[in-house]
Order: sequence, then C-alpha cells, then structure tokens
Amino acid sequence: MKIVAFILFIFGGLFLNAQVKVPPKIEKEIQAVFDMQEKAWNEGNLEKFMEGYWKSDQLVFVGSRGPTYGWQETLDSYKKGYPDKKTMGTLKFETLSIFKIDRKTVFLIGKWELTRESGNVSGHFSLIWQKKKGKWVIVADHSS
Repeated sequence: MKIVAFILFIFGGLFLNAQVKVPPKIEKEIQAVFDMQEKAWNEGNLEKFMEGYWKSDQLVFVGSRGPTYGWQETLDSYKKGYPDKKTMGTLKFETLSIFKIDRKTVFLIGKWELTRESGNVSGHFSLIWQKKKGKWVIVADHSS
C-alpha cells in the first residue's frame, strides 16, 4: 500500500510542479540501463534484464493483468509470459519524455516494441526511476 501511495504522490507532483529537465549525465546513465536491458532481452536473459529493476519486495510492476509486487514476482511473471527466446523476440525501447522529480527520482514515459515471428507487439510505459546504492533502477513500471 505504501508504494501505491508513493506512486500517486509522484504522479500528482508531476502535474502540480513544473517539469524539471533531467541533466544529460543522468539521461546517459538511464539510457545505459535501457541498453543493457535491450541486450539482455534480445539474448533471452531475463535475469540480466531484471538488473534494471530495484531488487526489492517494494518494486511494483503494473501490466495488463494488474499489479505485481516484488522483484522476484516480477521476474517470475516475465518468465511465465515469455518462456523462450522465440516468444521474447527482439526488444526496442524509445524514450518519449523524461523529467526529474527530485535529485534521486526520475519519471520517464516511453514506448516498447517486440519484433517476433508470431507477430509484432508494442505499447507504452511509464517508469519511476530512483538512484539506489549509486545506480539508477526502476522502482515502479506501468506498461501497456
């Protein structure tokens, strides 16, 4: 429940406050995580892909089946939905907008695309990133 309240607070703050540009250094650090995730996904390595997420029971992922709480639960959900490399296909991320919430929190809206033999799929996502132990990780993911 705490994470849901936090997300509502963050989203509310985004609309009440002026959107603050993210410094180029932080954008590069976050892009490096996206690059790592794309590479890991495209190699079929979900464990490596999940390194971009906060390894915590407080991680929240909201997808078509509703919210999933926790890093391990999110990994398990990915494994269930994408059991093999063929199903995973080739992933590509595109950042549409990125805003600084505070010195350790960033809000990002983007697009994802999967190219695969069984049919291409795409959607959008909103992510809350935080700097934890010196690195940027996703603490909340809402993907559609």
